[in-house]
Amino acid sequence: MVRRTSGWQLSCSLLELLGLMMWIGSLTALLTMVIPAVFNTLGMETGGRFLRRVFDGYNAVIVGVVVVLIGTASFRYWKHRQEPQGNPPLKRSEVGLLMALTFVTVLVVAVLGPKAVALQEIAFEADSQEAKKAALEAFFRMHMIVRALHLINAGLAISLLVVKFRQWGRNQNATGFE
Repeated sequence: MVRRTSGWQLSCSLLELLGLMMWIGSLTALLTMVIPAVFNTLGMETGGRFLRRVFDGYNAVIVGVVVVLIGTASFRYWKHRQEPQGNPPLKRSEVGLLMALTFVTVLVVAVLGPKAVALQEIAFEADSQEAKKAALEAFFRMHMIVRALHLINAGLAISLLVVKFRQWGRNQNATGFE
C-alpha cells in the first residue's frame, strides 16, 4: 500500500516552492530589467533613490520568504515529532542552507544595507566635488559587498530549491507524492 502525502506536507511544499521562486524570480527581474531601465531613463541620483525603494521592497520579500521557510521547516519538524514516520523531515543540507540564507539576509537587510543607504545619502548631499567623490567611493565599496551578498543569497536560494526538488522527487517515488 502506497502512503499518500498529507495535505499539510503538500501545503508546506507549495509555500516553500512559491517563496523560493519569488525570491529568485524577483532578483532576476531586478537585475535584468529594472536596474538597466531605471539608469537608462533617470539620472544617477534619482535612479539611485528610486532603486533604494525598490530594494526595500525586495528586502521585505526576502525577509518574508525566510520567515515562511523557517516556519514551514519548524512546522514539519514539530509535526514529525508528533507523528514520527519514515525519514526525518529536515535534511542537514536543508538546515545548513536555511541557516546560511537567514544569516546573509539579516546581514544585508539589518546591517550592511542601512550602512550603504547612509553612505548614499551622504554622497547625494555632499556640497563639494571632493566630498561627493569620497562619499561615492565609500558607497560603491559598500554597495559592491551588498550586491555580492544578494548574489550569494540567490545562489543559496537556488541550491535550497535543488535540495527541495530532489527531496520531493524522492517522496514522489517512495510515498506517492502527487
